[in-house]
Amino acid sequence: MTAAASSVRYLFPPQPQPVVPVAGDDRVYPVHRIFCVGRNYAEHAKEMGVEPEREAPWYFTKPATAIVHSGASVPYPPGTSNYHYEMELVIALGGNAYFVSAEQALRSVFGYACGLDMTRRDLQQAERAKGRPWDIGKAFEQSAVIAPIRAREQFGEIGSQAIKLAVNGQTRQTGKLSDLIWSVPEIVAHLSRYYHLGPGDLIYSGTPAGVGPVNPGDKIVGTIEGLPPVELTIAEPEPTSRER
Repeated sequence: MTAAASSVRYLFPPQPQPVVPVAGDDRVYPVHRIFCVGRNYAEHAKEMGVEPEREAPWYFTKPATAIVHSGASVPYPPGTSNYHYEMELVIALGGNAYFVSAEQALRSVFGYACGLDMTRRDLQQAERAKGRPWDIGKAFEQSAVIAPIRAREQFGEIGSQAIKLAVNGQTRQTGKLSDLIWSVPEIVAHLSRYYHLGPGDLIYSGTPAGVGPVNPGDKIVGTIEGLPPVELTIAEPEPTSRER
């Protein structure tokens, strides 16, 4: 810390740095930003009422403070009656990427993880119908669940690895990573045209078909072959100030 930095006086303590565990490593991965790819599996696009096509990928974001570690129990969020899971492969960057090609993109990838893009679907759809941003439906507290990251060298090449999600032991989502409309190198390369990507950036790469609601008491388990599973339990909603 520099002398100037050490003399900074905060009005209140800054929020802790969000981090993600790394499989087989006692160090943690500090999270900078979270990007999410929209409708990157054809069958999911169809269930959302959109005919899939290979148009340029598009994105939305979540705050880094939305990170929740696998195994947590989170309360059913406020303002929604249609709280959905979305199982995803998460790309964790460990190097800089700016205007890189797809052939160069993997050099900046540190590793991969199982993740859940939790969604207030009713709020998302209401805003989408009005042509408004989706933030209230996507970028809310505890909406980015993630398992420990596995280094790219340990995971190997992305191919036909199965991606699945079960709720209370019943399978709800199934697919293969090879079903991605835009591959991992293509996503990183495309996003690098608009951002100076770098270490700490996470990219949730999209979800297969089969998304659906969960309720208090439900347990979600998501798996991708070769990665630690992601688990989440839905708890009762927190009481509001009126209920306290």
